[in-house]
Amino acid sequence: MFERVEPPDCMITWQDREIPARAGESLAAALLAAGINRVRVTGISGAPRGPFCMMGACFDCLVTVEGEGARQACMVPVVAGMRASP
Repeated sequence: MFERVEPPDCMITWQDREIPARAGESLAAALLAAGINRVRVTGISGAPRGPFCMMGACFDCLVTVEGEGARQACMVPVVAGMRASP
């Protein structure tokens, strides 16, 4: 669905899986380019959630980045070696 325009220049880790990314792009964009469109589930119903608005308005892409929870993946720029999880 999503296609990377420029080649990846670094690797990041999502749930112990290394994925290619570009430094500076949003974590959400890197995950979508790697085919990952579900980044968490809701606490009550367990419904899957993922990047939706890509501009920080919807909070559906909340993830843990480098041990810090409740980060919006669409607002976090990729840094080489970054580790993230639901």
